[in-house]
Amino acid sequence: MPQQWPAADIAQMILDGFDDYREHFRQIADGAQARFEQALWQEAQRASAARINLYEEKVSEVTERLHGTFDAQGLLDVSCWPLVKNAYINLIDVRFDDELAETWFNSIFCGLFSHDLISDGCMFVHTTRPSLRRHDKAAQTRVYRPQGELSSMLKQIFAEYKFDVPFADLPGDLQRLEGQLRENLPDWVCKDPALSVELFSSILYRNKGAYLVGRIFTQDEQWPLVIPLLHREGRGIQIDALITDEADVSIIFSFTRSYFMVDVPVPAEFIGFLKRILPGKHIAELYTSIGFYKHGKSEFYRALINHLATTDDRFIMAPGVRGMVMSVFTLPGFNTVFKIIKDRFAPSKNVDRATVIEKYRLVKSVDRVGRMADTQEFADFRFPLSKFDPECLAELLDVAASTVEVEGDTVLIRHCWTERRMTPLNLYLENANEAQVREALDDYGLAIKQLAASNIFPGDMLLKNFGVTRHGRVVFYDYDEICYLTEANFRHIPAPRTPEDEMSSEPWYSIAPLDIFPEEFPPFLFADMGQRRLFNELHGELYDADYWKSLQDAIRAGKVIDVFPYRRKGRMDETLA
Repeated sequence: MPQQWPAADIAQMILDGFDDYREHFRQIADGAQARFEQALWQEAQRASAARINLYEEKVSEVTERLHGTFDAQGLLDVSCWPLVKNAYINLIDVRFDDELAETWFNSIFCGLFSHDLISDGCMFVHTTRPSLRRHDKAAQTRVYRPQGELSSMLKQIFAEYKFDVPFADLPGDLQRLEGQLRENLPDWVCKDPALSVELFSSILYRNKGAYLVGRIFTQDEQWPLVIPLLHREGRGIQIDALITDEADVSIIFSFTRSYFMVDVPVPAEFIGFLKRILPGKHIAELYTSIGFYKHGKSEFYRALINHLATTDDRFIMAPGVRGMVMSVFTLPGFNTVFKIIKDRFAPSKNVDRATVIEKYRLVKSVDRVGRMADTQEFADFRFPLSKFDPECLAELLDVAASTVEVEGDTVLIRHCWTERRMTPLNLYLENANEAQVREALDDYGLAIKQLAASNIFPGDMLLKNFGVTRHGRVVFYDYDEICYLTEANFRHIPAPRTPEDEMSSEPWYSIAPLDIFPEEFPPFLFADMGQRRLFNELHGELYDADYWKSLQDAIRAGKVIDVFPYRRKGRMDETLA
């Protein structure tokens, strides 16, 4: 080891890069209020994509700076990196975003070294933070105590949460909110002198909505509280709803939606606050939901290795029809699927490995409107051989030998994606009663429509490529054929020119790669005639090329749809879907 090896200087440069990333992240998030007030919806979508791309951009900048500043032989001597880690720990101990700083360090290390060199001595496989926190940091919240005067409390809240755009009808909104509050909570709660409302100080922004998030509590009980606001151009700000049901709030923070923009000075405290009101959510999901998806990935990985270390759970192939492009396996006791790209695709698939990777990465940067599952991409996962069911491992080695290797008592997964596990829609329908079938097919059609209205065409819309969440929502999760809706060419099937055309098993017309014929959807999507007829009743317009063309025209004209992640009591749904 060199006597003057610059561990402290390397650590400082890594942290300086993190500060730069955090400042740019904050600037993008801080712009959310102005975008909301000025109804700059397309700019909001661009900002969301820019924030996602920001992380890798800044990691690349720092790794280049390190290479340009330090001697390569010394910088890449992995035996010295425990010194860098120790120096870095001392630097971040006093920070309020220290857990994010650990993940940033890991990203830099992985940018410099092979994943074969990952160890807890050189990076933060396990966090050092809990043991180093010397005091609890207070959550940034505002507390309101109505003392029986709900209307006065609501007035006070919206006197403090203000915008540069006026409310359209604040007195009417407040009256409606009070009614919803009394409807949602038992009467005794509303009269309880100890009743309190705690709201996070910063407003959360996503798509075309702004959200106040907090909780309602008494001495013995609590309820989550979310108040969504909309900006109706030309009319002003509208308070749209008051939500206190935990399942409904959980859906707002769903893994199927774009990430919130919010100013979070102390991320761990805000996540702790969310965790208290949504105890069923893993902290990995919560970090991801506010844009810290890399740290969400760290927390997911830590939860995974802890699960494997403390249970007898073994990987098995995921239930459902085997994919033509991806092979999917899962841990029964861990609510996640692992997806790897097969070495060979079915002949009907005209995509290659690079295209599949590109499609999966695209999903992160578009508005998922609650209809596409979020993914995390991993490289060089190593698992104990004993954690694989033999049949599962044999199948993975058979279909993806370039990605899956056995190294002694370890299985190496060179590349994979993780997704929340759902019930495949085709399996769900097989076991559903008549009412459940109708509800699921209706939501399946809505999912297709909402994705389309957000400029996403799923491509392969077979039932097996959609899943049903624990809240009964239908979500798309197979991305190898997605494209922007505006790239597709929707066509009516031309009339046959002759009787021979009509009897021919082959098309009598030319078909380009991006040509779509919606009239062909019914037999393609539904083998079951009853389901086919029901779907035609519910969403028959999806079989008409003109319907899709009208959506394309709206998107090209700059329309950004409203897709509400909550039920809107007493209001007409104003989505395109």
